[in-house]
Amino acid sequence: MNRLATRIGALELKNPVLTASGTFGYGLEYDDFFDVATLGGICTKGLSREPRAGNPPERICETPASMLNAIGLANVGVEAFCRDKLPVLRERGVTVVANIFASSTDDFVAIAERLGGEPGVHALELNVSCPNVSHGGIEFGKDPKLAAQVTAAVRRAAKLPLWVKMSPEAGDIVAVAKACEGAGADALTAINTIRGMTIDVDTERQRLANRTGGFSGPALRPIALRIVWDLVGAVSIPVIGIGGISTWRDAVEFLLAGASAVQVGTASFADPCAAKKVLDGIAAHCERQGTSVAELIGRARR
Repeated sequence: MNRLATRIGALELKNPVLTASGTFGYGLEYDDFFDVATLGGICTKGLSREPRAGNPPERICETPASMLNAIGLANVGVEAFCRDKLPVLRERGVTVVANIFASSTDDFVAIAERLGGEPGVHALELNVSCPNVSHGGIEFGKDPKLAAQVTAAVRRAAKLPLWVKMSPEAGDIVAVAKACEGAGADALTAINTIRGMTIDVDTERQRLANRTGGFSGPALRPIALRIVWDLVGAVSIPVIGIGGISTWRDAVEFLLAGASAVQVGTASFADPCAAKKVLDGIAAHCERQGTSVAELIGRARR
């Protein structure tokens, strides 16, 4: 029996540890550190319909127990990913969750259709924290109707398992989650970053060129854990926990709260082997306790 196996809808993962989108490149960048195929999966850098350069520097800075990033979703574009990155990942047996983003429903659908025809993509993760240009710039993930609209459109266009990444800045994140579930999402990932900023008191200027950036890291973990707990109690589809996970103990907290898997993000910037160490720690914990990941999931709720 594989003590570490977990299931996200129709997708079975060999273990519950994935990498979070935007923090792990396309997986290939970590070849010098460990075999990424040993992880439950990787969530790719967000993919757009066309290549994207992102924001000008400075784009990242440290803050206490956290960091801010304003990379601006820089990526090679879906075509280059399918041509240059995916074949290598497929050959190495990596479980690939393609994170996608767009500013219109039509573009979300086009990206999903392109990826849906490629062997080696195991699931899609929708980044709905992007402004919908057709609705005055409101983020898809802040509005239950818009989130459901894009989820339903992608669900019709692609047969792949469909995960939706929740924005913690939604006024009613449970309402958004339920709307996505009703529109056909197979799982939810929670949470994305929260916008923050920092100012250099010596230069008296903001430290990021974009002024604000996504706040992530250990300081975010209690907020993320609370949201995961709430979502697990509100929906019947699996929830994948993200936010400040840097040790196996952090990951097990999310599992006990009801998450079916976890994603390691910011920790990989400080330690390229963070995700592997989290996995090894969970495995050792299960061995010591004579338990399995499946048995850990939701145990704190009981």
